[in-house]
Amino acid sequence: MFIDIDCAQIKKFGQNAFGDYFISKRSDNQKRLIAVLSDGLGSGIKANILSCMTATMLARFIEEDISIRKAAQIIMDSLPICQIRKISYATFSAVDCRNDGSVWVVEEGNPAFVLMRKNEELPLAYKEFTSPQYPDRHLRLYRFQAEVGDRIIFCSDGVTQAGIGTREYPLGFQRRGLLTALKSHLELYPKESSSELAKWVIEKALSVEPEQHAGDDISCSVLYFRNPRKSLIFTGPPYNKSKDREYCLSFGFFGGKKAICGGTTANMISRELRREIVNIPQTECGDLPPVAAMDGVDLVTEGILTLTRAAEYLEREELQHKDAAGLLVKFLLESDIIEFMVGAMLNQAHYDPALPVEIEVRRTVIKKMKKLLEDKYFKQVTISYI
Repeated sequence: MFIDIDCAQIKKFGQNAFGDYFISKRSDNQKRLIAVLSDGLGSGIKANILSCMTATMLARFIEEDISIRKAAQIIMDSLPICQIRKISYATFSAVDCRNDGSVWVVEEGNPAFVLMRKNEELPLAYKEFTSPQYPDRHLRLYRFQAEVGDRIIFCSDGVTQAGIGTREYPLGFQRRGLLTALKSHLELYPKESSSELAKWVIEKALSVEPEQHAGDDISCSVLYFRNPRKSLIFTGPPYNKSKDREYCLSFGFFGGKKAICGGTTANMISRELRREIVNIPQTECGDLPPVAAMDGVDLVTEGILTLTRAAEYLEREELQHKDAAGLLVKFLLESDIIEFMVGAMLNQAHYDPALPVEIEVRRTVIKKMKKLLEDKYFKQVTISYI
């Protein structure tokens, strides 16, 4: 199974920093996923510091193979209680899961998470522990086996308390309001990604707030267990020309979505696989060369210019462009496991001093994209140099 994960957030109205903090990390060669959502007391900078400290420490403890219960217990006993409001300085939800579906979840203070299976909430047993130092502070620990199609939804109380005090939601949106909304939405969009569902939840919560002004920080994190969407990007011809046909056949037989980045690469694949390259008229190509089409290939673009621009879009989180780089970004974000086949033959055109100085060589651009896709977009990425 692949675990698709993302988090969406909205700041409290009038604040310039998030009071909630989310961290996610894959380890053990991408087979393990650790994620923590923490809600700091209050809002703004102070809350941001408290939640960041809590989430970062808890994720590190779990990654170092301290049991999730012990790690949470340490955090729970370490965080002081606000003497005025008599509540914890930060609450948290943490998950430690593997690609085989084994899941540990621990919660302290945050709304109880939702496990959706076949569009119904699956109730789960849990063990509850109390802090010896603070008897009113309770820790809930869950352990279960996830299945393909399951979704885990975590949120801060900015979601469940949205709209509180209004005529329609005098007690807030609440967890049951979230659950009802999730069921209706997933019935219409059963294959929706974690990113899209997390954004929908926070937008739904914001919609019930007076004047659509967030009364608190609103955060939602979603984990979606599903079969992975695989993709392959071939860019640059192989170093050894005698290997052209071998690599082209490997590309042709790949069992997922495929993209070609580079005119020389496209011509090589067209020649070896006897597939015609068809130019596509494109009105929004901007200053980049337009895309082309080839039978059995999902996307064909120019090479280094398009890759460099796509990396810029990923870095700035500009995901709506409709030029060739924007289409490449869309291709990447609709994939879970991405492999780059990067040819080692040098293209002397990229060393022309007349070209813009910001153009990086292909290897550097691909390495940058790999880091961005892994760190910002939670993808699994490998690079094969040929």
